[in-house]
Amino acid sequence: MISHKRITKTCSFFIIILLFGSSISNIASAQDGKTLFTTNCASCHAVDKKLTGPALKGVEDRWPDKKKLHAWIKNNQAVLKSGDKYANDLYNQFNKINMQVFPNLADADIDAILKYIREYQPPVAAKPAVAVSVPAGDPSMLFGILSLVLAVLILILMRINSKLKRIAYEKEGVTVYEPVPFWRHKTVLALAAITFFLAGGYLTTKAAIGLGRNKDYQPVQPIFYSHKVHAGINQINCLYCHGSAQDGRHANIPSVNICMNCHQAISEYKGEKIYTEEGKEVNGSDEIKKLYDFAGYTPGQAWDASKAKPIEWVRVHNLPDYVYFNHSQHIKAGKVQCQTCHGEVTKMDEVKQFSELSMGWCINCHRETKVQFNDNGFYSIYKKFHEDIKNGKLDSVTVEKIGGTECQKCHY
Repeated sequence: MISHKRITKTCSFFIIILLFGSSISNIASAQDGKTLFTTNCASCHAVDKKLTGPALKGVEDRWPDKKKLHAWIKNNQAVLKSGDKYANDLYNQFNKINMQVFPNLADADIDAILKYIREYQPPVAAKPAVAVSVPAGDPSMLFGILSLVLAVLILILMRINSKLKRIAYEKEGVTVYEPVPFWRHKTVLALAAITFFLAGGYLTTKAAIGLGRNKDYQPVQPIFYSHKVHAGINQINCLYCHGSAQDGRHANIPSVNICMNCHQAISEYKGEKIYTEEGKEVNGSDEIKKLYDFAGYTPGQAWDASKAKPIEWVRVHNLPDYVYFNHSQHIKAGKVQCQTCHGEVTKMDEVKQFSELSMGWCINCHRETKVQFNDNGFYSIYKKFHEDIKNGKLDSVTVEKIGGTECQKCHY
């Protein structure tokens, strides 16, 4: 009887672990579609509006065959070569800009992205106080709650069963030994030690890999400058303020003169309300006054630019000194969109570091990104690749094939 009791306890313990683990995995999987969309699609697409590529709302209805949609996402060049009319019309409509290929995405991943697009709801306008709510009817959340309730019931039933057996043994005159508490059981202690070791090793390794990486870094700036208002609502081109990004290595921070080109005439903010990440409302007109203090400008009077002093902006994106990165090479020669690395800046009031900017992140991009050879004089020296594409030996050339993963390209 004692042996049977121990087996029952051990089985129940493992059932609790499995239920708890499955509930966590189900809750996590519910977010996969959004995560996959943000990682792979958001740099060029939005669900409800056109960016570099078309808006993706209703994309499944527009494609006559779901299998072709999957094939298009994985390798759009192969679908174009097959002569599919819809695919070629779409390609021509967006100025023959080659879409990035995603051969590593499984069909299940693509289905998760499409499910996220189908169920997408536009975000609610920001408010001073942000309320967190659980989506109604979420089956994964319900499963997680039920699993926890069942786990508690199992523990209660195990306790009741133990008490009833003890009473029965005492009535029968059977000697009952005090059971060893489960937290002192060798099996439990061994599992706890192994779990602690694995979890500690994972967290330590992850922390070590993340040293020097500043993803989601969002410092407070001396002036609250909203990219959403300037680049989003007012459609100011990125290169107006960061013009050096197209022609030089660095995307320099604009000088006070650039700001004053507009703000000599615009001294008051009358747009939609602006909020910080904490939900605090920002007075736009007061922020313009801060700009005037740096510029040494008094509204209504002639501005003397010699009185201006630099604005001490806090740098958001920064690479180590031993890494060489050239903005013009990516923007002008590689035709890379700003959003690929910097995210949807047009929706950010406070800019943050969107991408990891790690070595692995860069290498993966070079392995997957196709070089835009068409009408791009920068790559005219690669005659062999041009001939192979013309003869059908290659359908595309990635950055890796032209030396984009060689060490000396970024480290010398």
